Amino acid sequence: MKAFPWIAVGIGFGVLAYIVLNQPGPQYATGDDDVEYAAGRTTLWGSKQRLAGTGGGLAGKIKEGLGRATGNEQLAAEGAGDQLVGAIKDTAGKAAQVAGQTIHDLNR
Repeated sequence: MKAFPWIAVGIGFGVLAYIVLNQPGPQYATGDDDVEYAAGRTTLWGSKQRLAGTGGGLAGKIKEGLGRATGNEQLAAEGAGDQLVGAIKDTAGKAAQVAGQTIHDLNR
């Protein structure tokens, strides 16, 4: 069984997610601190949703491919559904990041 490449890919995604989600945000000396905190939290939530959406979309593509390869239409349909949910989460994450940046810009 060739599990090592999958384990390496999983560890790589985990490290990438850790790096992306633990980046320090920019520190601004202007505006109200509570509003800046809210903007930062909104942006962080958006990043998490985008990461979850991308992962869900990837898992959906794998499921759909396996379903089509094995002739399992139910698995293929679940994969397509997972891709849709992933796209929705990614879009929600993008919107949250834009909202967080807008809150920050208005707080200047």
